[in-house]
Amino acid sequence: MNKCQGDYCCNNTSESLKKRSAVLTSISGAKDWTKRAAARAMMRAVGYKDEDFGKPLICVAAPYSDVSPCNAHIDQLAKIAEEEIAKVGGRPYMFGTPVITDGETMGTEGMKYSLVSREWIADSIEMMQEAYMADGTIAFSGCDKTIPASLMPLARNNSIGITLYGGTILSGSYKGKDLNIVSIFEAIGALSAGKITKDEFHEIECKSCPCAGACGGMFTANTMASAIEALGMSVPGSAARPAMNRNGRISENKIDDICRTVDALFVMMKKGIRTRDILTRKAFENAIVVVQAVGGSTNAVLHLLAIAHEADVPLTIDDFETIGKKVPLIGNFSPSGDYMMEHLDEVGGVPMVMKMLLDEGFIHGDCLTVTGKTVSENLKNVPSLPENQKVIYPFDKPLAPAGKHIIIMKGNMATEGSVMKLSGNLIKRHKGPARVFESEEDAMTAILDAKIKHGDVIIIRHEGPKGGPGMREMLSPSSALVGAGLGKDVALITDGRFSGGTHGIMIGHVAPEAVEGGAIGIVQEGDIIDINVEKREVNIEVEKKILNERRKKYKAPDSPYIRGVLAKYRTLVSSASKGAVTS
Repeated sequence: MNKCQGDYCCNNTSESLKKRSAVLTSISGAKDWTKRAAARAMMRAVGYKDEDFGKPLICVAAPYSDVSPCNAHIDQLAKIAEEEIAKVGGRPYMFGTPVITDGETMGTEGMKYSLVSREWIADSIEMMQEAYMADGTIAFSGCDKTIPASLMPLARNNSIGITLYGGTILSGSYKGKDLNIVSIFEAIGALSAGKITKDEFHEIECKSCPCAGACGGMFTANTMASAIEALGMSVPGSAARPAMNRNGRISENKIDDICRTVDALFVMMKKGIRTRDILTRKAFENAIVVVQAVGGSTNAVLHLLAIAHEADVPLTIDDFETIGKKVPLIGNFSPSGDYMMEHLDEVGGVPMVMKMLLDEGFIHGDCLTVTGKTVSENLKNVPSLPENQKVIYPFDKPLAPAGKHIIIMKGNMATEGSVMKLSGNLIKRHKGPARVFESEEDAMTAILDAKIKHGDVIIIRHEGPKGGPGMREMLSPSSALVGAGLGKDVALITDGRFSGGTHGIMIGHVAPEAVEGGAIGIVQEGDIIDINVEKREVNIEVEKKILNERRKKYKAPDSPYIRGVLAKYRTLVSSASKGAVTS
């Protein structure tokens, strides 16, 4: 195991940090040391000693759960971090947060808690770092929402802190083909269409997820890990590294990531580097470029907008379109491509991709990072793109030209914007009759009952942030379409969102959502929907006068959620076009 080599010493703690650490003020040196006697007494009960009260207090956020592979190992990572923090002169304290795993709740009412959990996790970390007045924070992450949630409170309070992704899962295998969680959802459609047997389906189910780690393609977890590394808020190279090795143990590389993360945090404390020193407008532009280049999830739009909101950085949904027009697609990753995140690690990880982008002038090299160095300094000795591999394509022969990955669609159906993932698909237009469903479940039933025909445009509404509430992902119906052979000529439009594992003709995050007066709420069965990719518009081909008449008659359905977490969320949440934030 690599050992941390931090040079931080509690004697180097800045005066501002000493003032902030009221709980850990030195017993012998503080004028008001008696006022903290009760706190010290309680902390002694859990193992604190006299010398601990003069050390920097480090908050270790560990979103652990033993019900999900994405986060089942996070407690182990956090314990390693605590050991390394202690070795370099800090005093760590660890706590857990809720974890909602999309793959396990997908297609159920439980999925309504997924995006909600992003806010809850962020708030939990804020409470635990602020209430105990931590000097620094290491926030681990695993499944999708824990990743933006690990950074949002650091940005909100301009803390000294750093995030670390728990790592990608290794791919499964069946009949010589790599498997991942999306393999299951697509197998559902294939089974219903009679393309595979029940025995084959069971084999795919059993072999898709072989160990701990987050879903293996360029889905939301790996997309956001890449984006946060590009933002400069995690140590270089950590985003692509697998969580476990093939022997079922924490990988040596992930242990190395932990050691480098501890070192970086202590450098930040020594230099007084805070989160907003790193999260600049240029840093967000770097993150958007990386997401577009590697073929990332549409959820990156939602999460980067939320993080920017917390950091008070001006960023809009239109920036994804403006920046995306300049960036070619070079990442050949599942769900649209052939490779998993572990394969990116093998060819050089996110630093290699960023080095390519920097050399071509696509990203800003002068942005500060958690290492205390700039992006350019971090990438100085990174090897170039290896030859004889097809994970990352060169810029002179990209998978798709600039502007052919995540695009922002407007038009009369999405006046505030919606998000579409092309992933190199050269589709220019899709026009067809609306098939209207009031929920994901209703649409899924129609697909599995073979009631959807070639050319249809499925509309799933009342699944937005408020209307759901919770903005569920439509991975089940979108994957069922692909599995049934309808992925290339049936479109799906929703005010909900899509998994990073979704591919096909899919438009999500439609804003305004139905319950906020959006036109998606007044589409009727059989209306012609025109998806014009070249114009970046999605329109209902119905006269404006008729749409206005329908709008007057529209009444949002009563929500069954009148108390509890979902009711609170429904009251507070903003539009998807603004990141669906609650603060």
